[in-house]
Amino acid sequence: MNTLFPIFIKPDQIQILLVGGGPIGLEKFQAIIQNNDQAQITVIATEICCEFKIILMQYAHIKFEERDFVESDLDHKHLVMLATNNHELNDQIRALASARFILLNAADKPELCDFYLGSIVKKGNLKIAISTNGKSPTIAKRVKELLQNMLPEEIDDTLELMSQLRDQLKGDFQAKVTALNEHTKSLIERDGDQ
Repeated sequence: MNTLFPIFIKPDQIQILLVGGGPIGLEKFQAIIQNNDQAQITVIATEICCEFKIILMQYAHIKFEERDFVESDLDHKHLVMLATNNHELNDQIRALASARFILLNAADKPELCDFYLGSIVKKGNLKIAISTNGKSPTIAKRVKELLQNMLPEEIDDTLELMSQLRDQLKGDFQAKVTALNEHTKSLIERDGDQ
């Protein structure tokens, strides 16, 4: 049973520590930065691969240092992402992060994770996160591809129109929800008639 609670985080409003400078670290970095290019990320790695360094230099606000992790790297951090193959280091950081109540994700180590990075489907302002509870990233990827192909490009126009309608509605929250539900119901019924 999948007991995960999905949330969407504003990575430009929190401090993220990424430990690891190889291809997996680069993949984690890109996953965050592609969703919000103003994300506040600090990258620490004993060695940062050339491709990763080149990409890091494109973001003036990103901090990165090529050195060993030290405990003070966790100061003022809200999330930690591990992308190292060093099991002892991963366990050490896991313990330190837990003691500080910092959420942690470790690449390919579900037992160390407080949260997982799901597959993301994005069409304009619509964003859908997909989780398999850490069981199969491959299935999540396939579902992502399916949804990406199914959702029309015009979905963002519809979202904008719904936002404008919501702003025009009067009444309390429940009255607005009822009106919006009725509107979307009529859209579905209209589609079914065609």
